[in-house]
Amino acid sequence: MIDMDAAGGAVTGGLVGSALEKPQGKAGEAHSGACTDCGQTVSGNFCAHCGQPTHVHRSLLHLGEELLHGVMHFDGRIWRTVPLLVSNPGRLTREWVEGKRSRYVSPLGLFLFTIFLMFFILSFGGDKAFKMAATHDSETAARQSVAAAHEAIARAKGEFAEAQKDVATASPSEAANAKALLAKATEDLDEAADGLAEASNRVTQLQMEAKAAPRPDGLAPGSWQATMRDAVTKEDVKIQVIGGKETNKKILKKLANPDLALYKIQQTLYKFSFLLVPLSIPFMAILFLWKRGFTLYDHGVFVLYSLTFMAMLSMVLSLIGQVPWLSGFVLPIALMAPPAHMFAQLKGAYGLSTFSAMWRTVLLLIFCAIAMVLFLAAIILLGLGG
Repeated sequence: MIDMDAAGGAVTGGLVGSALEKPQGKAGEAHSGACTDCGQTVSGNFCAHCGQPTHVHRSLLHLGEELLHGVMHFDGRIWRTVPLLVSNPGRLTREWVEGKRSRYVSPLGLFLFTIFLMFFILSFGGDKAFKMAATHDSETAARQSVAAAHEAIARAKGEFAEAQKDVATASPSEAANAKALLAKATEDLDEAADGLAEASNRVTQLQMEAKAAPRPDGLAPGSWQATMRDAVTKEDVKIQVIGGKETNKKILKKLANPDLALYKIQQTLYKFSFLLVPLSIPFMAILFLWKRGFTLYDHGVFVLYSLTFMAMLSMVLSLIGQVPWLSGFVLPIALMAPPAHMFAQLKGAYGLSTFSAMWRTVLLLIFCAIAMVLFLAAIILLGLGG
């Protein structure tokens, strides 16, 4: 089901982003006379005084074209900006900072549009991905654990039998080593047996929960919602989430309704995603504290383009995750692509050597983790603490 708030956010983000762009596109046929906006004499496609197109469209078709451009930035610049952001982010960042801007979408406009579009696309598959993660310990997964435990026991039994044979045939000089191997094989067999018992118990537990009577609160027994509600409503369990006593009390009260809490978190995430920018710029400044010639504006452009790429990557990975035979590539790409992109952008944007870009990439990854913790804390406070 499409999240209408996310859809509205995507449109709003696109329109806000486009409002930050300079007028582009075709103005129609050359026109002479007076500008309809400022009244200055014109003799071309655009007014030299205010920049307005001299040919003013008044057709319904053009209104749709303006909407398409406003939401999608559907002009030539998007096709120059996005491929360069993926393949050579350092060059894109450097050229924008140096003033070569007419050919590219602005970093702020592209960021605003992309971040809202990301949540719009995730509204199609995000719930499914969340449910898959939340139900990872389902009966199917538990049965797979049982099968894996049986295989482990079979291997351990084989190793145990081989170790017993080695002990029986070992020479006096090899006896100590053979006995040590037998002890290790015995330990491995015991661990495999414990694993099988645990997996079997989990299957039994899940089957019992599936047959259990409906809960009074309407939540499915054994679901993540039921588990969370039980955790925050038990009087004998005290949980400190974040903030002071009153704030913590408000957050726990909202967590007692897990679906509503998740919805509020999702809404707050895309509404306040721009907070990642001011949180990240100081860390970028620290990386170049002793290097002259770089300003906070330069770092801001770097952060905006980098965050835009990460949002695009999230969208791609979300779509890949919906294809069963491609889902195995999601984790490797998610682990390798961000540091590789950061390295390339740092090296190209700031003209760094390979070694200088490498150690800054390592620090930047650490700084990103810190900024993300601060961001999530802010999101929890804004989404659930109000």
